[in-house]
Amino acid sequence: MQAAPSLESIIWQDITTAALGAAREEPALHGMLNDAVLSAGCLCEGCARVLANLLATSMVSRGALEDIFCPVLKGDPGIGPAIAHDLLAVLRRDPAVSSILTPFLYLKGPHALATYRIAHALSRAGREHLALYLQGRAADVFGVDINPHAEIGSGIMLDHAAGIVVGETCRIADNVSILQGVTLGGTGKECGDRHPKLGAGVMVGAGARVLGNITVGEGAKIGAGSVVLEDVPPHTTVVGVPAHVVGHPQDLMPALSMDQSLDGNDPIGFRPV
Repeated sequence: MQAAPSLESIIWQDITTAALGAAREEPALHGMLNDAVLSAGCLCEGCARVLANLLATSMVSRGALEDIFCPVLKGDPGIGPAIAHDLLAVLRRDPAVSSILTPFLYLKGPHALATYRIAHALSRAGREHLALYLQGRAADVFGVDINPHAEIGSGIMLDHAAGIVVGETCRIADNVSILQGVTLGGTGKECGDRHPKLGAGVMVGAGARVLGNITVGEGAKIGAGSVVLEDVPPHTTVVGVPAHVVGHPQDLMPALSMDQSLDGNDPIGFRPV
């Protein structure tokens, strides 16, 4: 019995089909599309090419980065599926995205996440200098600063991405959406476990600050511009400076619906069984 195709292979087939169409529509992009997609053999290889091209400098060439990225992407069984789920998250949650090719080639949120995933794997393998180099390059190129020691699940969307900061001891569960300008940081110079922990399905609105070793429970929603300094119970909405509970999201996982309004959060709202 033939095994079902993996999500990675399905996503890659969709990317390839979209790239063929784009090359017909825009001949000027044919060389780029051929290099990044059409001549690549799989999602991991294509991702390595895209990231290496974006992150290369006069000191560290594209070829050198590709030689680093490909073995890491193909050698770690968790990275490829995580990247596939991240791309799918953008396609499903962002109404401005109608093709899987768009986040793969053009959006800095998925690019920053994929770079983090490589840096995280390198750090775990003891290649700390290279991991930190990639953190710095991603911050310069994508405007997203993710410490390679952070623990991040899959199905993550960094919407618009610019100005996002994720600290060293952060833990982010699966299926979380984070908008631009968000800081998941510490509260000072304390050492050890000092950064936030975000549960599955959490949505963090634009410009929010979540500070300290606190827990944001599963399915919670943080309003734009809020400053969160204390634990957030699961399936609650918090807003303000400092943030306080104002209700309960109507959705089990706000990150998936991306409803950023407060109008739908009534004190009766959703209650998990």
